[in-house]
Amino acid sequence: MSERTVTIGGAAGAWGDSSLSTPQLLASGRCDYIIWEGLAEITMGILTRAKMANPDRGYATDIIRQIAANVGEFAEQGIKVVTNAGGINTESAAAVIREAIVEAGLDLKVATVSGDDLMQRLDEVRAAASPEMADGAEFPAFPISCNAYLGARPIAAALDTGADIVVTGRVVDSALVLGPLVHEFGWAWDDWDRLSQGSLAGHLIECGPQATGGLFTDWESFDSWANIGYPLAECREDGSFVITKPDGTDGLATVATVAEQLLYEIGDPANYLLPDVTCDWRDVRLEQIGEDRIEVTGAVGRPAPPTLKACAQTLDGFKLMLALFIGGRNAVGKAERLAADGLARSQRVLDRDGFAGLRDVSVEVIGAEATYGPHSRARDAREVMLKISLHHDEERALKAVLRELPSFGLAVPGVSGGGSGLPRPTPLVRLRSHLVPKLLVPAVVEVDGEAVAVPDAPDHDPVDPPSVDTVEAARAVEPTVTVPLIAIAHGRSGDKGNDANIGIRARHPDFLPLLREVLTADVVKEHMAHAVKGAVERHDLPGIDAMNFHLHDALGGGGIASLRMDPQGKAFAQQLLDREIAIPSAWLEHVAIAGVPEVEALRRG
Repeated sequence: MSERTVTIGGAAGAWGDSSLSTPQLLASGRCDYIIWEGLAEITMGILTRAKMANPDRGYATDIIRQIAANVGEFAEQGIKVVTNAGGINTESAAAVIREAIVEAGLDLKVATVSGDDLMQRLDEVRAAASPEMADGAEFPAFPISCNAYLGARPIAAALDTGADIVVTGRVVDSALVLGPLVHEFGWAWDDWDRLSQGSLAGHLIECGPQATGGLFTDWESFDSWANIGYPLAECREDGSFVITKPDGTDGLATVATVAEQLLYEIGDPANYLLPDVTCDWRDVRLEQIGEDRIEVTGAVGRPAPPTLKACAQTLDGFKLMLALFIGGRNAVGKAERLAADGLARSQRVLDRDGFAGLRDVSVEVIGAEATYGPHSRARDAREVMLKISLHHDEERALKAVLRELPSFGLAVPGVSGGGSGLPRPTPLVRLRSHLVPKLLVPAVVEVDGEAVAVPDAPDHDPVDPPSVDTVEAARAVEPTVTVPLIAIAHGRSGDKGNDANIGIRARHPDFLPLLREVLTADVVKEHMAHAVKGAVERHDLPGIDAMNFHLHDALGGGGIASLRMDPQGKAFAQQLLDREIAIPSAWLEHVAIAGVPEVEALRRG
């Protein structure tokens, strides 16, 4: 008899993910559970503003509507549902689903998980909270929202009580998978290795198709994103699992695609802190066991920390972003002059009307590779977009500036607003992250109005991570040839608040020693100095032949507080992969990089 598996499909990696993912996973007929993840840190700020405007909102509307629209299919296939799309208003979100269940004449139980909202307990939180995790600031005086990251225990408790659909607020993304696995397999809350493996399964599928070809460095290796396969995790009782996707879909599941997703948005892989377990993923093993089938083993765990991460949203003035199309000869120079003159005229308007100066300005010429800083190679473009972002304490000040800037359309040749009309200033919402004691954040679970008890977390002292052998660095053997880093590595980048990470994985274990030699933390700091203001740390993941770089103070405030075009560092890995490095000439014949365009050009030349 084959070992029992529980198959979990990941239908959403963000608020606004495809409406075609749910029908695709349902059509596969393979899911025991489907999860929808919709609460990026940037999303919490958007939902906070939505609820301020309408107290019935504050949840990820498109995800909740998809779930409501498919309750009949869930019932027919016996699929259970878990989502954090409840945002900061789980009751309103659950009400939409319950109404659909009643209309369909079904008997499904809907649970809500709350308790993460700390706004009614700010004095207690303020007294117990750690300094801000990035800059050491005190807990904000007047946050507009404050939510702690809950774990998997309340989700498992809801499922244990018979819930068919679980709608949560702020929980760690991986808990959407770990909760069902603990419920299904009866894992103990101190079975650290299994909890770490289950959390890794959640980490790999919570971003939708990012594990099956989405964001993949080698995107040209498959034909289309149009019908990209959303991920399936086939999970076993021992914690091991297989990442795959529905048959007949686009994309691919390979060691490389799964490794990139493992690296996504993590810091120290030996200390990946979650509410239920401290994960150590340095020695995870990935094995291709069939077409689009990757077996994942090797995650280990230790006791969870005694604290939870709590994110407070604060209002910090207003921001405005204006984009103008500029065409013609020397479009880059024209855009840079327009920006300088526009800002000078803006200051004259502010002075005339008695406003203080702008607090911050971001000018980026899109098409001139402005986000690459000094590494730009595009100075001769004949069409660009000029993006000007402004930050000021007063909305009226930005409106005064906005009325003036379009007048440059009468002065600068080849300028157009693109027919989109003038933007409006919006509140700048800043994220502040603090650690709070778990005892201050009791989870609240209700199944159709009935309260459900949630087991207490095990009480264990922290344990230091065991040592893991790393790969020694090695210099390139002469003779050498210069190639871009992408020739021997691939990578992925993302955000955590105002920090970013860049994960780099060798295309073959042969290349890892050289990568450790040429990609030090100092080298990455120097290459990304145009964006990164803080320190850079390097962490090793020898199990997948990779390194992870943690870039502090890298995103201009991060999320919706940033004025940049890339506020989440999504393109940082692409920038680093263009860095030129010297490799042994003999590697041009290495099977692992056969077909890489830059390598093929050197082989022919």
